[in-house]
Amino acid sequence: MTEEEHRGWYAALKAKDVRFDGRLFVGVSSTGIYCRPVCRAKLPKEENCTFYSTAAEAEQAGYRPCLLCRPELAPGLSVTDAKASLARRAVRLLEENCQTGLSLEVLAGKLGCTDRHLRRVFAEEYHVSPVQYLQTMRLLLAKSLLTDTDLSVSDVAMTAGFGSLRRFNDLFKRRYRLSPTALRKRAAGGGRCGSVTLSLGYRPPYRWDEMLGFLAGRAIRGVEVVRDDAYLRSVRLVSGAGERILGWIQVGNGGKGNVLSLTVSSNLLPVLSQVLARIKQLFDLHCAPDAIGEVLGAMNEVRPGAFALGIRVPGCFDAFEMCVRTVLGQQITVKAAGTLAARMAEDLGPPLPASCAVEGLTHVFPAPEDILALGDAVQDRLGPLGVISARARTIRELARTFADGSIDYGPSARPEVETEKLMALPGIGRWSAHYIAMRAMGWPDAFLDTDYGVKKALEPYSPQQIRALSEGWRPWRSYATIALWNSLAGT
Repeated sequence: MTEEEHRGWYAALKAKDVRFDGRLFVGVSSTGIYCRPVCRAKLPKEENCTFYSTAAEAEQAGYRPCLLCRPELAPGLSVTDAKASLARRAVRLLEENCQTGLSLEVLAGKLGCTDRHLRRVFAEEYHVSPVQYLQTMRLLLAKSLLTDTDLSVSDVAMTAGFGSLRRFNDLFKRRYRLSPTALRKRAAGGGRCGSVTLSLGYRPPYRWDEMLGFLAGRAIRGVEVVRDDAYLRSVRLVSGAGERILGWIQVGNGGKGNVLSLTVSSNLLPVLSQVLARIKQLFDLHCAPDAIGEVLGAMNEVRPGAFALGIRVPGCFDAFEMCVRTVLGQQITVKAAGTLAARMAEDLGPPLPASCAVEGLTHVFPAPEDILALGDAVQDRLGPLGVISARARTIRELARTFADGSIDYGPSARPEVETEKLMALPGIGRWSAHYIAMRAMGWPDAFLDTDYGVKKALEPYSPQQIRALSEGWRPWRSYATIALWNSLAGT
């Protein structure tokens, strides 16, 4: 790092600039602690500061995390932060699988490269190895559980992905210079009975009401509920041991501190890393509002008030559910599509067990294997629910792609490639493929130029003019699409 870069990072630290939160960590030699740039602690002297791009890099340099600003709450990396797309995709996979024993060879295979190449690219981008990055993620997850929940230390160790309590204690003490029990707070936030509550950070501003309104308008009865300024849904996930686990989650605006509050039923602890990764994707917590605003602010010259800083692209928690919802919504209203999806959930989805009873949540949405189990009778089963034959066949084809892995819908997806595969399926056109890429794959540059709402918001521009305008909104055209939809609210 040059002297000029060091001065620039110190200026960001001095200003408590939220734009650098999650992109920058500072190690303070006089205390041995590393902090986020938004930390409220006394400003350290410039000569005592060393700057790092990741928490893992700071920890490998011998620093322990600050107990005040809590580096585990820092927002994740957005697409603009990563020089290497491969390294960024690897990080997302590590986040989702940090509780499992995902080997580097398996990780590299999912990303379509050798483990040697992945190690090299990862080290160039993040200055640590994938194994070191994973170790820090597990430690920070454990630190969050120790701080925010009343789980026992042994349960924290197992939930965070450590093979044994002794190994967890030894590593925690060595890395953080205090024991897990010393970190424990007496008044831990255990949430409601049978649940744990955690905090997830984001970069402000966050237009929470718009996000919640979008999800409320598309909530599937019995599977999702929006009430009391919070989003609730049923969940079915598969643990690293292959066990299917049913439960529920609730997400609310955490208020102060730029965090969302996540409550999960305690039976979901074995798949907590999956839950966290999917919630971050659903609520777009990796977003960098300032970078998006620099590009999309010009939208207001085309449609005054269209773009507002802090807009988010709603992702999804269950990619198959979202794909089915997309197919059901073709050429009918959002409300009608929700009705069909609710019928499918009630008829084909397993009910939530009594131990997970939450008002308004009754079933989980059917999984791909539930659809494939119907075989050739899929049309006969979905027809009485109101799903026409052509869409029933499309849903079965989508289920097949999830089962055989022929299309990647996850964090390692390359949307430009996967959308072409989607459009090769019967009943999936360009709009549906790009909508799926925008919400399921987290593609920031999808643009639905043929969408009725987009065309309505940009009247009187012609389709050709709309496409030309959108070129100036790259690589954030998904955000432009949501902004245009939001601009129609109330009209």
